[in-house]
Amino acid sequence: MSTNLQNILSPISSDMNALNDVIRASLRSEVALINQISSYIVEAGGKRIRPALLLLTSQSIANGKELKHQLGMATVVEFIHTATLLHDDVVDESNLRRGRATANAAFGNAASVLVGDFLYSRAFQMMVAPNELKIMEILAEATNTIAEGEVLQLMNMHDSDVNEARYMQVIHFKTGKLFEASCALGALLAKASEEQYQAAQAYGRHIGTAFQLIDDILDYTASAEQMGKNAGDDLREGKPTLPLIYLLDQGTPEQKKLVKNAIDQAEELPDDLFMQVYKAIVDSKAITYTEAAAKREAQLAKNSLACFPKNAATQSLMDLCDYSLIRST
Repeated sequence: MSTNLQNILSPISSDMNALNDVIRASLRSEVALINQISSYIVEAGGKRIRPALLLLTSQSIANGKELKHQLGMATVVEFIHTATLLHDDVVDESNLRRGRATANAAFGNAASVLVGDFLYSRAFQMMVAPNELKIMEILAEATNTIAEGEVLQLMNMHDSDVNEARYMQVIHFKTGKLFEASCALGALLAKASEEQYQAAQAYGRHIGTAFQLIDDILDYTASAEQMGKNAGDDLREGKPTLPLIYLLDQGTPEQKKLVKNAIDQAEELPDDLFMQVYKAIVDSKAITYTEAAAKREAQLAKNSLACFPKNAATQSLMDLCDYSLIRST
């Protein structure tokens, strides 16, 4: 078992290198500003977990058989993910991502939204190439569900009555769905059995949820240098994530009141109130509770792989479950 991401992705290292070339080639436009912002985004890097999941799933199930279109579809997944980040940062008024200024901070909101639209439309241009209706069905459903998740999250903002069920629905729609779609596409390209296809969907859904729950924890435990964004951003944006929801449900009367006040006035949250909430989260069982939820999801993801062939790519999918829990970025 490895918990080093580079080692985990070693079975697809050549594909991941080739993926970067496909991404750059596919971003080219006759519009100079699109090229400028696209280059800025690509240079920002990122772990490219979603395309990696597509590549690993397809390699695992193919088990040595030839694959087609996997790099193009991995690029499509990355474009959809990047488009959602561009739109997210505008909605959230974020100014830092992956350790540098967000595109909206660097180029303005209008340019970021429009380049996000360009990425969506380029993704839909590319997904036609395999001439496979099921691919378009998976991605069309995923993008629609993600949009619903964005709206659900917006409805939950500054709402201290959000419960765990409502929050988990946001995670499943906004984050889990693209993980699920990535694995489903990998399975489809590898001509998986129906059992393997459904298992791939379940794996993606559960590991995507685990990743998001650990992100919730890192918002309170990681430094800006580690996370590449400002610590406490979720609370300052009025997002009730699972650690906060735990306090609202299980905290002392004082803690419940503190968190409620913080969520209600998040846009103008005084530093002293933020520090009180931060201390309450760290001193309570909120982090432990969220970790336990993430561990359950990671284990469910592992369990989903029982019908996959035993090979290096499948082992990498297993190892990614462990990585999702111990990462610091």
